[in-house]
Amino acid sequence: MTPSDYKQVGDLMETYFYGLHQADSTILRNVFHPHLAYVCATEGDELYLDLETYMARVDGRDPPAKRGVPGEEQILEIAFASSRLAHVSARMTMMGRDFHDLLTLVRSGTEWRIVAKVFSYVPRKG
Repeated sequence: MTPSDYKQVGDLMETYFYGLHQADSTILRNVFHPHLAYVCATEGDELYLDLETYMARVDGRDPPAKRGVPGEEQILEIAFASSRLAHVSARMTMMGRDFHDLLTLVRSGTEWRIVAKVFSYVPRKG
């Protein structure tokens, strides 16, 4: 893949992290595909949501940014399977939990969108 592809996905991830930190569904709609599959794979808290249900949950959150909680996020890996399919592994901390996100991205036209968000979490230590 080209440096431009990595930059586009990196920019999408910056928007993703920012939207979550702000608990802003308007921002997040710019990174998610309309047919998003949202899956929590944490044992005992399995959850499967569509985009609209997930966005309603985001809208109901108290934004970490509003409470002065700094963002803690990191892209662990960006991998491209083809010119239209990518995978991102990322970590972030919010709501007292450490999250590991596995994101599947598809290119629609010239833009990348997250079509699947599968994640697990553990309570934040310390």
